[in-house]
Amino acid sequence: MQLFFLGTGAGVPAKTRNVSSLVLKLLDELNEMWLFDCGEATQHQILRTSLKPRKITRIFITHMHGDHIFGLPGFLSSRSFQGGDTPVTLYGPKGLKFYIEACLNYSRTRLTYPIEIVELDPYGGEIQLPNKWKVTYLPLNHGVLSFGYRIEEPDKKGELLVDKLAEYNIPNGPLFGKLKRGEIVELEDGTILNGKDFVGEDSKGRIVTILGDSRPCDNLTILAKDADALVHECTYQADETSMAHSHFHSTSAQAATVAKNAKAKNLYLTHISARYLGPDAKALEDEAKSIFPHSHLVYDLNEFSIDYRK
Repeated sequence: MQLFFLGTGAGVPAKTRNVSSLVLKLLDELNEMWLFDCGEATQHQILRTSLKPRKITRIFITHMHGDHIFGLPGFLSSRSFQGGDTPVTLYGPKGLKFYIEACLNYSRTRLTYPIEIVELDPYGGEIQLPNKWKVTYLPLNHGVLSFGYRIEEPDKKGELLVDKLAEYNIPNGPLFGKLKRGEIVELEDGTILNGKDFVGEDSKGRIVTILGDSRPCDNLTILAKDADALVHECTYQADETSMAHSHFHSTSAQAATVAKNAKAKNLYLTHISARYLGPDAKALEDEAKSIFPHSHLVYDLNEFSIDYRK
């Protein structure tokens, strides 16, 4: 599981940062990828990577501001020309369906794959997905309806410790399956083995929280609780609280406080104003780290692995 940031800027594209978009890579887990927001020129950013648009099966939109959706019609259209023939499901606030259908209709775009558009309950809810994956969403505080998403992976059963079994010379077959299920088996020579002794510990499923634009509010912390990775906007410096509030955004210090209160493992700061370059951008990270040490200022095309907790 990896987070791949395609665009980390706020408002408008800049030379150093494109507008909001990121991919949650679940290739090892589900052989698919999920896209969160799709700002202008997201498909251009993808061309600079090894990402395959046909692997993107779900798209989650946080809110309907242009810097989060203007790249969506182009991406959906281009996916048809890049070998994409599998269905795509889109989730987001009310208005998403009208926006996509209008763009496709007026541009006479015909997709080579089916799409489903799910407009979410403005009060929040859960999206139940195959293989026991779950996405919880709640409204934030951003002037327009803006969602935060909490992605929960199912717990992973312990792996069979094949090296530990090597000394018993067990042939491939049903015995391995029984041992992996923790059952007791008897070998041909009368040796009794307890499968529980040959299975590693279960791994608790990872939690990834991806938040839309927002002022500080309780739902940020609820969604971020115990997250292994928390993606939080960081539009302003810590001393610009008043400006952040007036524009329905958060500061570096406010993002770090959410991570600290939620007991998250790592905080990734994105949605950075184009005003912050070089040392000024680094200052955002330093401000956050003074509150939450595991804070990371994110740049376009950065990728981060999300490991299981030990």
